[in-house]
Amino acid sequence: MTHPTEYSLVQGGRSATLATACVRGGVAAGLGLGALAVLVTAAWISSPFPDSGPGGVLHVAAGLWLLAHGVDLVRTDTLSGLPASLGVVPMLVAVLPVWLVHRAARDTLDPGDDSDRPRPSPSGAVAAVAGGYLLVAAVVVVYSESGPLPAELISAGFWLPFVVLGAAGAGVWTALGRPLPGQRQAAAALRATGLGLVTLCGGGAVLAAVSLAWHAGEAQAAFTGLAGEWSGRAAILLLVLALLPNAAVWGAAYGLGPGFTLGTGALATPLGLAGDPAVPSFPLLAALPAEGRGTWTHWAAAAVPLAATLVQGWRVGRTARGWPARDAALTALAAAWGCGAVVAVLAAAAGGPLGSGRLSAFGPVWWQAGAATVLWGACVGVPMTLAVRAWGRRALRPKPLPVPAPTNVNANATASATTPATASVGAGAGAGTGAGAGAGFGEPFDLEAQPEAAPATPSDDGPPGVTPGVARGVTPGGGQASAGKPDPGTPVARAKAAAPAPPPALDLDLDDDPGYEPYDYLPAAWESSPPPDPKV
Repeated sequence: MTHPTEYSLVQGGRSATLATACVRGGVAAGLGLGALAVLVTAAWISSPFPDSGPGGVLHVAAGLWLLAHGVDLVRTDTLSGLPASLGVVPMLVAVLPVWLVHRAARDTLDPGDDSDRPRPSPSGAVAAVAGGYLLVAAVVVVYSESGPLPAELISAGFWLPFVVLGAAGAGVWTALGRPLPGQRQAAAALRATGLGLVTLCGGGAVLAAVSLAWHAGEAQAAFTGLAGEWSGRAAILLLVLALLPNAAVWGAAYGLGPGFTLGTGALATPLGLAGDPAVPSFPLLAALPAEGRGTWTHWAAAAVPLAATLVQGWRVGRTARGWPARDAALTALAAAWGCGAVVAVLAAAAGGPLGSGRLSAFGPVWWQAGAATVLWGACVGVPMTLAVRAWGRRALRPKPLPVPAPTNVNANATASATTPATASVGAGAGAGTGAGAGAGFGEPFDLEAQPEAAPATPSDDGPPGVTPGVARGVTPGGGQASAGKPDPGTPVARAKAAAPAPPPALDLDLDDDPGYEPYDYLPAAWESSPPPDPKV
């Protein structure tokens, strides 16, 4: 009898694979909730004055887990007795649940070492993982209704599926190798959007850090005034660390121009702080600008979005060097819209209500931050894209090649025609001279070893220009010769007789020949003449 194992169930079919993916999503939700429950329980145990029992601790952990997904909570135990909303998401706490969903979806499609098991489709993997996660989330929402921090059902019905589906989709995209759209414009816009977001959020973090260091004294006073025991200070420090990404988004929104609200009727922008802010005592809020008109130090915050849009436009322009100007401009606008959409989502998560009354509006306004991002991208990013594209096309323009100097075709043809004849004559003369010398003198006859003849001068023995020996008809071998003609039996005469006759003169007037085609190269070598017959 064989027992079914988990491996055999997974191999059974795609329905078992989808069930496994659903279980993965539920396990991811449980791990995130358990981690936050352990953290809250440790803070409760270390507190010298615990206000509630274990049940209250679990309700606080459930509310914090829902808040990390963007769900607004409702505080019921307020001093006024009126319920107050809490909607500012600690963005660092949200990293753990989002990463767990991402990993569950990625592992569902990634075969790992077991490449033979069936895998679901990408859409099936997203739906299965998100379904299992949302089942656990629905139980947590119902459980939080009986605690001090119940969830707002409208925000739970919108933000929970949005965050979970987005994280699961990112995990599937990672498992598929992070493919980009087939259209080159869309791919370039996505890359530029990511680069612009990193630059913008990094610049916002720098602004927040500089302002917090500038107001270090106020921040330290707020930190020590909130709690006196080490356990309370540790809890406040953890909360400050969890809100550091929120401070980066606030700094980015401040540099973009719209700024952020500090309660109803109070707005902080680089131009100044207008209205009466309702700021609670908290270390991070000590970095807020002072009341009054802004100075050049506040106006310098505009360098953050300027740098982000310049980098974004440079990225698009570098990619679009070979594109038409219209396509490059549309790609830059698409990158600006994509960056604006993400900034709007981040601003909505980083801000929200902190209570009732004047604290019902706190942080950046999402639609204002998104619209300002798009405006910066259109006004700065598009011109930067076109400028980089024009400079790149200037570098890609081919340089004119140098024109070669005109050559004399007739002179080249004359040189190539006379070269083989000269080589043949030299070869034949050398061979004949050697043969004749061997026959007449009994030893090799070297022309180079003979003494040079004296220049011919007029004398009585013969006419001018003729050597005396030849004029008298005496040859070096002792024979008689007629005046002015060498003896045919001498080596010199035999060498001249053995030399082949020069080729006939070529007609080098090729301009009138209709079949003549000039060429730009010469043959690699000439064929040597056959050796002369030694019997001659």
